[in-house]
Amino acid sequence: MGVKRRAFLIGGAAIVGGGLFAVYSADSSNRKRAVELTAKGKDGSFLSWVKISEDDTVTVYSPHIDFGQGSHTALAQMVAEELDADWTKVVVEHAPADPAFANSALGRGFMADMSGQPGVVAALPASFISMAARSMNLQITGGSSAVRFTGQSGMRVAGAAAREALVAEAAERLKVPVSELTTLDSRVIHEKTSASLRYGELAQAAAARSLNSDVKLKDRKDFRYIGQGVHRLDIPAKVDGSATYGIDFTLPDMRVATIMMAPVRGGKLTSVDTAPALAVKGVEKVIELEDAVLVIAKGYWQATKGMQALAPKFSDGGHGGLSTASIYAAQDKLNAAGEKLVAPEGGKLLTADYKAPFLHQAMMEPFAMTAHHKDGRLDMWGGLQDPLAARMMAAESAGVDAAKVMFHPMIMGGGFGRRFPPYSQIVDQLAKIAMQVPYPVKLIWSREQDVQHGAYRPQVAARLQAVTGKKRMAAWASDYAQNDDAAAEGTVPYAIPNFEARHHEYISNQVNAYWRSVNASQHGFFNESFVDELAVAEGEDPYTFRRNHLKAGSRQLLVLDTVATRAGWGKPLPEGRARGIAMVESFGSIVAEVVEASLKEDGTPKVHKAWAVVDCGTTVNPLNAAAQIEGGLIMGLSAAIGEQITLEKGAVVESNFNDYPILKLADSPEVDVHFIESGAKMGGIGEPGLPPAAPALANALFALTGKRVRQLPILAQAKV
Repeated sequence: MGVKRRAFLIGGAAIVGGGLFAVYSADSSNRKRAVELTAKGKDGSFLSWVKISEDDTVTVYSPHIDFGQGSHTALAQMVAEELDADWTKVVVEHAPADPAFANSALGRGFMADMSGQPGVVAALPASFISMAARSMNLQITGGSSAVRFTGQSGMRVAGAAAREALVAEAAERLKVPVSELTTLDSRVIHEKTSASLRYGELAQAAAARSLNSDVKLKDRKDFRYIGQGVHRLDIPAKVDGSATYGIDFTLPDMRVATIMMAPVRGGKLTSVDTAPALAVKGVEKVIELEDAVLVIAKGYWQATKGMQALAPKFSDGGHGGLSTASIYAAQDKLNAAGEKLVAPEGGKLLTADYKAPFLHQAMMEPFAMTAHHKDGRLDMWGGLQDPLAARMMAAESAGVDAAKVMFHPMIMGGGFGRRFPPYSQIVDQLAKIAMQVPYPVKLIWSREQDVQHGAYRPQVAARLQAVTGKKRMAAWASDYAQNDDAAAEGTVPYAIPNFEARHHEYISNQVNAYWRSVNASQHGFFNESFVDELAVAEGEDPYTFRRNHLKAGSRQLLVLDTVATRAGWGKPLPEGRARGIAMVESFGSIVAEVVEASLKEDGTPKVHKAWAVVDCGTTVNPLNAAAQIEGGLIMGLSAAIGEQITLEKGAVVESNFNDYPILKLADSPEVDVHFIESGAKMGGIGEPGLPPAAPALANALFALTGKRVRQLPILAQAKV
């Protein structure tokens, strides 16, 4: 996600007292500011997101950051669709980290989802939503929101409004009715006279017109770009090496810093002798922070050697007795206090305890950001999932006015929720050290610091209870202990007469943040594994048992039936193999997956093939959408099989990929992805492919061995 429900709703409501006139005035000034930040020559800017230059180039300013998810291309497709642009002349740039580019379309989408009142939110003035987005510094990339929110109510609207204004300007110049004009490939055409005008020669004047934000969008039958598997715009630069990540960025006279933080989260730096580091050639400065020590040198190697020469001492902050086992024990105790279900006469009561560990996002690129404080201005370069919030955070940490801070967003080598500013300690660290040196400085976290000081997916223990009878679920109750309420992700897609999920708050010393698919990853594993247990208890096939709880003609039933058919559910398999099935609804999309697995000679699981069927309403770019589902599924399998963050004496045990294993290519399955184009409200793509993977694998292993997996990762438990 990236925005807490209560914080967002309060943030939006807090500006009501200012009056809608004041809101409209502020919104108008910010639109002008957006134009000033991007205007060049005789071009035209439309609703902040779209600029058309004299040479017909269409620039889309994405408020979302690229970290490999491909949403930039999808957003460009949505603009080009409504604009009737020439696709070969469409480019995408990151929107500036400025309040003028706060994402109002995202704000409207989140507000509708969080409030449960989409109709009420839809009726709110655009200026009000824009002000709410700015008050929240809303420029996040997360929650599978880019295409379904920003694309649908932002980019498509901007493209359609720009097209309408271009046609109106052309009609005036050609002295013909608007109704006689058509558009195609960045031209306005008058077929009766064969006259036409390029968008580039109309853009500046068209942008000065009053734009209609209540435009009619195209029907699906008229799509030319939406639904097409066009090649991603970001790939060429990543292939030829011209793409610049935070770790690549350089400035003249730049120094490099590295860091060592307190091993136990919450601990403080108590002492350090800086002399050994300063004696290392190339080391220039050692800076002490409250909970860390930093070494600044002419290069990363020198900084690392300097850090290795130090022997800092840290306190444990009172958390030295904490361990993975003690956390589970405390969580189990909370769950055990939950109300017990009672089975009626003739019914069966089943109870099972499930557990899921802390997980690290394991970004390919560890934190690496650059800052320079000069002439009262602080500039920062790097990749984070909310540049605008990062700018505000840097200003607070540095103790300077936000107007004197500029955050320059860059592409990222992975994120998965780790790079949200509230959980990105590097922003605070870098801002503080930049204020103490006259030169640009790049702070690079080592892989070990990245793994051991992460912002993890929370460790969760759950106790699930259900009453069954006559091959039906009559009641369901789950008690789960973790930091946050996961009610939104803890539901099931099945019709159960009595369903309840009860949250028991448990807070450890770790920072719990977002992880791909957020809480749907743990609770999808719990729920869909437990559904299988109930099917077995009722003597029913797991696929058929699920069908029994889905409404005839529903989207969910079609998704489930389709994946079962494509996977050949029920057909014989080679000896030593079995299938498992699972379905999870998250981020507005329905995803069902089947996994075919076996056991290796050492007793560890091997996934041979996986099938995923997805209903996300409308697929904008099927090629990229399939890649996202594949990536989510494989990431889910990787976490299920081997990933975990464990604690001993309050500190994280794992330190690198040798003890935090990521699924290798040789162990990754062939994946079959199929989309159902239902035309329903658009759902997400980047996250929903992950949650069904773990339970589908666990269910396959049960079918194979008769042993139930109730705790992840699989490799850390007794041999299956």
